[in-house]
Order: sequence, then C-alpha cells, then structure tokens
Amino acid sequence: MKRIAGLFFVSLFAGAITLGAYKLFFEKDTYKFVGASQEMPVLSTSALATSAKGAGINEVDFTIAAEKTVNSVVHVKNLSVNKGSNNLADFFYGFERQQRPQIGTGSGVIISPDGFIVTNNHVIANASQLEVTLNNKKTYEAEVVGADKDSDIALLKINSEESLPYLAFGDSDNAKVGEWVLAVGNPFNLTSTVTAGIVSAKARSLGRNQSFIQTDAAVNPGNSGGALVNTNGDLIGINTAITSQTGSYVGYAFAVPSNIAKKVIEDLMEFGNVQRGLLGISAINVNSPQAVEMGLDEIEGVYVSQVSQDSGAEDAGLQEGDIIKKVDNIWVRKFSELTGYLSSKRPGDVVEVIVDRDGKQLTKKVRLKKQQSIILPATGFMVKNLSKEDKETFGVKKGVKIIDVPEGYDRYDLKDKVITEVDGKEIGDIEEAKSVFSEISRYGRTSFTMINKKGEKERLILQ
Repeated sequence: MKRIAGLFFVSLFAGAITLGAYKLFFEKDTYKFVGASQEMPVLSTSALATSAKGAGINEVDFTIAAEKTVNSVVHVKNLSVNKGSNNLADFFYGFERQQRPQIGTGSGVIISPDGFIVTNNHVIANASQLEVTLNNKKTYEAEVVGADKDSDIALLKINSEESLPYLAFGDSDNAKVGEWVLAVGNPFNLTSTVTAGIVSAKARSLGRNQSFIQTDAAVNPGNSGGALVNTNGDLIGINTAITSQTGSYVGYAFAVPSNIAKKVIEDLMEFGNVQRGLLGISAINVNSPQAVEMGLDEIEGVYVSQVSQDSGAEDAGLQEGDIIKKVDNIWVRKFSELTGYLSSKRPGDVVEVIVDRDGKQLTKKVRLKKQQSIILPATGFMVKNLSKEDKETFGVKKGVKIIDVPEGYDRYDLKDKVITEVDGKEIGDIEEAKSVFSEISRYGRTSFTMINKKGEKERLILQ
C-alpha cells in the first residue's frame, strides 16, 4: 500500500513538472498586460431618452447596445522606448544603455465617422508610436490631436478611406443611480469585451477636484479609454480607473462623464488646451472634521468658505457662509457635484446659482472666469493674474503676482511682487508663466525680473 502511494505521488510530481515546463517554454501567454503608463469633428449627441428605468435584468435587452458599441470601440497599442538609467561606469567608459521597447495597451472610442477617437491620456502618454485596431481587425497608425492630463482625456485621429462606426454622446447628467450600463473595452488584450452593471454612484471625487461615474460593471487593465454606455448604446462615460489593492477589478470602476469628455475634446480642437470656467470659491466638505466642528455636517449643499478676489462669484455678490443648493436647476449636495457640472462649462458662460443665505433663498447670475492662480513648476511659487488694482499699484500692464512661496524661498522676500520676465522672456499671465517655468532646469541658473510695490525693478538670480 505504501509502495502504491509512493508511486502515486512520484507520478503526480512528474506530471506537475511536465505541465509547468510546457507552460513556461511552449504555451503563449495571451493574458499578459503591460500598462500604458506609459479639422474639428462634428460630435453627435443622442436625442434618445435615457435608458428605461425600473426594469430587471431579465427585462433589459443589452444586445443592440453591445453590437453598436463593440464596433465603435478600438484597441490602442502604445509603443514607447525606455533607455534605462545610466550609472557612473556608463558615464566614464562611454557605455550607452540599450533602448528597450515597451508596449502598453488600452482602449478608445470612435466618436466621428472620419476617425476621431477619444481615449485616456494615460493610455497614450510618452508614446513614440500609436497603433489602433478596429473590431474588424483593420489596423491604423494614429496621431495625437491633443491631450489633457487633468481630466485624463486624449483625442486621436486615424485616416480611413471608409466611413467608420461611431458612438453618439449621451447626457451624463441624466444618468441615474441604479441604471443599467455596459462597459466595453479590451481588458488583458481580450478584444471587444462587454460587461454589464449599474451606475453605482455619481460625482465621485477620488480625492481630486473631478467628478466620476462609479459603476460595478467589470473593468480591468486594458479597459482604460473604453466606452461606458447606457442600454440605448449612448456614450455616457470613458472608463478610466478602478479602486483595487490587487490591480484587478474588485467591484469598483470609474468613468469620466461624457459631458466632461465632450467639452474637453471640443476645447482641444478649438483652442489647443482646456478652457476651464471657474466660479471662484473655496468650499468646506460637509463630512470633513472642520465642517463637523462648525456644525455644518448636516448641511446639504456646498458651503462657501471663501470667495476669490476678481472672480465671477465676487462680481455676482456671493459671500462667505452662503450655501450653494442648485446650479442651473441641478441640485448640488457636495463639492464634486458642483465641480463636475462646471467642468462642462467655459470661461464667459453664465450659470444661475441658487444659494441659502441665513435661511433666505437667493438667485445669483455668475459669469465664469479663467483660472486666476496656479502653482508654477520648478519653483512651487503660487502666482495669480494681475487685477486692475495690481496693474495700477505696480505700474505694469503684464506679469504675474507672487502670492505664496514654499519653504526655502522665504529669505528672498518674494511675496506680493510681480514677475515680469524669466531668463529674458516676458511673462504676460499665468498661462505664459506656466509654460516658461516648465522649461527651467533645476540645475541651471535662472534670472527673474520683478517689480515691487514702489514700482522699482528688482532682479533675482537663482542657481
């Protein structure tokens, strides 16, 4: 009996070795995924009502939406080159690291018949070559039309001689919690994969001033940039992220709402960058310790803790202590709902804001403005655009005003001075400052020309 048992375990062990060797040397790993992090189109908007509500899973037909979507979702391959890092021996002996190609994969959605494709910025980041494969297996080289890191949205273009299947944008503001949705993409290089779920939540911030649709449709690496559609087949989101400790789907997936993605795409095409219309307030989250301490933890709305100078909110008469309840008749219960809606607006747009002020309901018309302050690359200076008062005080027409500096720069007495030039390049506003400061080398010498409140010109050289 012992001999038979021994032979059994020896056979089992040999079989395991044989199977392992086969998988290691002969079987192709089709499930391997390498992360990618790595003329204006006429964008169609669906005129259909949103998906039917109150239907059980057995009463909902997913087939039409799935068929329409899989033919409009593409497989994106990102080819980038990594040289690796050089060490001290490489420097002395002239060795150069061999370039190693890396391939990242993701998804994209065709949004016009002439080949414009929306995807995630992180799918195409650092690409030296982009390849797009359609559901019919045809492959095209793609070019990047524009990308926005903050919203994680990018726009690609392929040239096809034939009209391509595409998805129309749905209204993501009308998506309802509990509504059935499909996620379509290429997880783990499995092309044209369709999963179903519901909208689990809206206006998720994920720790950022951005609004996401949360869904429980299965989304995995490779789904990034793919479509989230309702049962009509309308595009209501671009699948972007998952929350997971394993790197794979565990029940929580997030998509950029279609209204935000559509606006970002239109901005990239028309302006080359994203035009963000800002209300000009700071807010306290109702569930934060500060809110609890102030007795605001039970308030439903956005508590205005500060109104920015020269902002649309200040011009319209919003005040600290106001509680924003609605914007354009859309209820806002938290800050991410407010920022999510405003992300679909541009500077110059006017929104109707309903606030609660000491128990009274007031309606304010607010004209949104461009961002007035930013933190500059390389130095960490916080600067703002000049107001009319600043221009008169400092006697300048252009420049940016320093309103805060990080530790280490305190000894230079830089606050409340206006930067007019950096390394001989004129600075007009915060956008120009951001561009110029992004070119500053941490290891070089940088010259700043500034104006103080007396109208005197100062020069600072940092090395």
